[in-house]
Amino acid sequence: MERKHSVWAEEITPCLRNFDEKKQMESVNGALALRGQIEGIIDQIWEEGFDGIYFMGIGGTYASGMQVEVYMRGKSRLPVYVENAAEFLTTGNKRFTEKSVLIYSSVSGNTKEMVELVKKVKAMGARVFAFIDTPGTMLTAEDMQDYLILYPMNEQLKFYMVANYLMYKNGEFDDYTEYNAQMEQYLAKDLAEVEKEADAWAFGFAKEKVAFYNEHKDLPHYFIGSGNQYGATYSYAMCYWEEQMWIRTKSISCQEFFHGMQEIIEADTPVTLFIGEDEQRPLAERVARFLPKVNGNYTIIDTREYALEGISEKYRGSLSHLVMRAVNARVDAYMELFLRHPLSIRRYYRQFDY
Repeated sequence: MERKHSVWAEEITPCLRNFDEKKQMESVNGALALRGQIEGIIDQIWEEGFDGIYFMGIGGTYASGMQVEVYMRGKSRLPVYVENAAEFLTTGNKRFTEKSVLIYSSVSGNTKEMVELVKKVKAMGARVFAFIDTPGTMLTAEDMQDYLILYPMNEQLKFYMVANYLMYKNGEFDDYTEYNAQMEQYLAKDLAEVEKEADAWAFGFAKEKVAFYNEHKDLPHYFIGSGNQYGATYSYAMCYWEEQMWIRTKSISCQEFFHGMQEIIEADTPVTLFIGEDEQRPLAERVARFLPKVNGNYTIIDTREYALEGISEKYRGSLSHLVMRAVNARVDAYMELFLRHPLSIRRYYRQFDY
């Protein structure tokens, strides 16, 4: 039988694929509505006292922990740390005591490393504050946490809500009321608008990247970012392009780019740079100045290019990672389309014991 060439791929156009504006806005607003619960839990933790707040996770949840830790590092004197769950299980941390508090998030509610982590922390007598997406799972059992909030998605937003109230309690966030008023009025709509604005660009980017990938499957795609964008860089390369799309990647921080990766960038090396608006933006701008000198296959995604109506300039840095996620959600939708590969499929992850 003669196989005819299909022109379908050339005929498709940007269509806000996999985008439900109403559902998305309800999701973000629902997360913002958790503020009262979060404040009540932090009030209890504050009253009881603590010697450290530890955000721990594995994979993408570890990346979210990295984002909230770097967000607080330059703003707060509170003892806030980030730990990889698997490292903590093997190496431990002598600073972590029965007076410490573990804060974590889990989508499935049964990730092996997180279940073991919580058991170890509870055995030490420390307190556990959990955000779980899925009810009726192992991690939602009463003996697995002291404080539990069940609500799907919006992990990074929930972590930042914790961080903001902790800093407010510590006298380090005088604008807390104004900040939350703006978030609750504008954030959900603004993030939806970012997706709509980015859609046509993301379509072209995904089509171009898949075409390049099909011709260079052994060449990794490099992702670079810093500040709260480094967690985005790390998780987007690993959890999305590698785990979901099966494309080789490497992620690196802007500050480390010039100490190794710089030397292996060639004219056609695929590179994507994430630029946010927090204190580490100058580190990304330095990479942006360098790339055009040696590379012709780079992409820069700058959150500053997206309007956030109603949000004060001084607060934009705290939202850069959410804006980047909105842009990348559009990329994901079209990468899935052009790869002809549903992003829900896994070859190995959770397919058998290992």
